[in-house]
Amino acid sequence: MSDQALNMPKPPACLPVWGAAVRRRSVCIDVAGHRIGGDAPILVQSMTNTDTADVAATVAQVAALARAGSEVVRITVNNAEAAAAVPLIREGLEKRGVSVPLVGDFHFNGHRLLTQHPACAEALAKLRINPGNVGKGAKRDEQFATMIEFACRYGKPVRIGVNWGSLDQALLARLMDDNARQPQPKEAAVIMREALVTSALESAQQAEALGLAHDRIVLSCKVSGVQDLIAVYRDLAARCDYPLHLGLTEAGMGSKGIVASTAAMAVLLQEGIGDTIRVSLTPEPGGDRTREVVVAQEILQTMGLRSFTPLVIACPGCGRTTSTVFQELADRIQGYLRAQMPEWRGKYPGVEEMHVAVMGCVVNGPGESKQANIGISLPGSGETPVAPVFVDGVKTVTLKGERIAEEFQAIVDQYVRDRYGAAR
Repeated sequence: MSDQALNMPKPPACLPVWGAAVRRRSVCIDVAGHRIGGDAPILVQSMTNTDTADVAATVAQVAALARAGSEVVRITVNNAEAAAAVPLIREGLEKRGVSVPLVGDFHFNGHRLLTQHPACAEALAKLRINPGNVGKGAKRDEQFATMIEFACRYGKPVRIGVNWGSLDQALLARLMDDNARQPQPKEAAVIMREALVTSALESAQQAEALGLAHDRIVLSCKVSGVQDLIAVYRDLAARCDYPLHLGLTEAGMGSKGIVASTAAMAVLLQEGIGDTIRVSLTPEPGGDRTREVVVAQEILQTMGLRSFTPLVIACPGCGRTTSTVFQELADRIQGYLRAQMPEWRGKYPGVEEMHVAVMGCVVNGPGESKQANIGISLPGSGETPVAPVFVDGVKTVTLKGERIAEEFQAIVDQYVRDRYGAAR
């Protein structure tokens, strides 16, 4: 499969969602040809966990994330070696035909790294600045100004990303003191949330005063708690029109991280809040970093906000489905469809909206199969060992024997060629 396939076309417009609030109005910014905010589709972001100074490893992981469907990739820029590597990473990606925008993640020493390595700023598509980690006291304003100056000089947008774990302590102390003087002080958690929003908004205002255009700023206020995230972003969305990046800052591992991220972001997305998202999953030891991309896509697709890959509908199984054949086939087809998407995305426009049903018995099997583009109803316990296949609601063939999986996959392939190849 050619890496040229990673030069993905601009994503389609958002699909309508029954019952959803109108999408929040925000300014639209351009990130290396990708639109964020306004009426642009909600983009999926991810972040590498390689040592950025290791050019080969970072290029390989960025390419893998882009192949999985990440539309923006953030990389750590934490020392001189990493800053010097950024132009080489961009060059390595271009040689592979990978055009995904790179965001530089700066903390503590970004002002110094950009000054010493201006080519780093030039190679990046966007800068991420954490106001709580820019500096303390008088140095903060000077160091923040230096980073904004580089953004302006090279025409780069900036995400001002406030984080619960690295909140500006001087700002928090100021707000806590103000609150303590009130006749009826608010709870500390409320002031913490206010500090997050205030930090983002005041930093954005400061950036604009330094010359960064209003339509070159994205904001985020990341926390680890679901209810805190919802409350913070509702407040932030009501008080500005900057595009917003959503995500729990430390979602966790496995099902916990997936559930927490979905619970928090789904509420906000349903309310029309959010322009880019990231699912910050902690990978299992030796796990695949691209998992966070898949989960983010599935959140958007199951909500009807975007389409990324054909959906496989499969029954959960019950006493009627003692065979594991339908489970194995569903898993095989789902993996196959996702693996084909880097190639199919450009070759078969619209294929990402296809639905495939893999059902395990006669109770719901034929009905679900008829509702899908392609469906198969496998035999349950005690049923005749045959599997009718439905294409666009019409039964076309009945499969049986040992090669049902291979034959059904061939039917799916043919359907994609016939239905979506003709759409070009």
